[in-house]
Amino acid sequence: MDHGLVDTSTGHAPVPPRTLDEAHLPEPMLIELLLRHLARAGELKAGELAWRLGVALSVIEPTLNFLRIEKVVEVPRRGSFDADVSYALTDLGRQRAGEAFDKCRYVGPAPVSLADYLAQVERQSVKGLRVDREQIGAALGDAVVAESLVSRLGAALNSGRSILMYGASGTGKTYLAERMVRTARGAVFVPHAVHVDGEIVQVFDPIVHHLLEEPAAASKLDRLSVGDRRWVRTRRPVVVTGGELTVDMLDLQFESHSRFYIAPPQMKANNGMMILDDLGRQRIPVRELLNRWIVPLDRHVDYMALHTGTKFQVPFDVTVVFSSNLSPSDIGDPAFLRRLGYKIHIGALDEVGYREVFRQACARADLPYDEYAADFLIRVLHAENSLPLYATIPYDVISKLRDRATFLGEQPRLDPDSLRWAWDLYFAPDEDLGGARSLDD
Repeated sequence: MDHGLVDTSTGHAPVPPRTLDEAHLPEPMLIELLLRHLARAGELKAGELAWRLGVALSVIEPTLNFLRIEKVVEVPRRGSFDADVSYALTDLGRQRAGEAFDKCRYVGPAPVSLADYLAQVERQSVKGLRVDREQIGAALGDAVVAESLVSRLGAALNSGRSILMYGASGTGKTYLAERMVRTARGAVFVPHAVHVDGEIVQVFDPIVHHLLEEPAAASKLDRLSVGDRRWVRTRRPVVVTGGELTVDMLDLQFESHSRFYIAPPQMKANNGMMILDDLGRQRIPVRELLNRWIVPLDRHVDYMALHTGTKFQVPFDVTVVFSSNLSPSDIGDPAFLRRLGYKIHIGALDEVGYREVFRQACARADLPYDEYAADFLIRVLHAENSLPLYATIPYDVISKLRDRATFLGEQPRLDPDSLRWAWDLYFAPDEDLGGARSLDD
């Protein structure tokens, strides 16, 4: 998804650690991670090993020396400088690596501490983001939105609170939510993983976190002293979920095979936005699902639990956008609705706006705009069915005419019979069980 409007400023970069103490990484966890990397690769130079763990060589060098003394690793070949020294596992090292894999199969950059993660999320919080008229206009682009609705959306985004967009199916709620994503501006730093009480929680997700720059080439020696590569610089994250969401998905997911945790979607969305589309279509009652959100929405913190029983607190620094066909009273009680912050109704377009959407739909389908076709759609088909002028209808109808014309090898037609044929295919009338009309009749 193209988030648009990306501010590529440096952001609040974490300070690179120079020692293991500054990295806030327990040495037993570092040893296990080093062993897994060496077992996976076979032999690695010290500089490459430091690069894979995302830290400077000075952070891991004392631990490598300790492992040599303990005869867990050996040096099959030396280089002309410290970073060029090669390391490999001994027989004892391979045994210890097997034990490390039995405990956890995570092989990646070293995790950051929970305290460092909390501090970093606070430094790059969404609370400081502001959206002005120009920015939201650029985000909405050519979307046809009433000025009164634009001002409500802008105020809601600046509030830092959650937003409920509700209205009938076809009014364009999902489309608007996708455009609002473009206001999630700026660069943030996301950790590959966080360690908590001896366990590893993977946070970085390439589907959610879009890199703003590629890592430097692994062959460069000067990379060893640049940055803390346990963190990646990304766009502000956006998580979109819908009917597949369950309460269990909002907690840590423990991978029984890999033996580490995957962060839930709201934790991946920290410092960004989360869109919960089609609220009410989940496989569980909507109120049960939303009860899980009461504390995070109210206090901006969330609580997680490890399978060991350890519980810990993480930030809930997320702008949440709920989209639903349900009315607010069907979603939650007044106490919960107060926590939602902004409740914005998305309704039908006026005739001027609908004609503009029809014009855009013709352009998307590569058809010439026809004012008489727009009249027929509004004055006849909508009127006959007492259907409001919903924003999604024009393209959904016109695209069917384009598809039919492609099949027949002819130019699409916007005459009344063709429009009625496409309309019936879209809305599937069931009178007399006859289905949609045929243009061949």
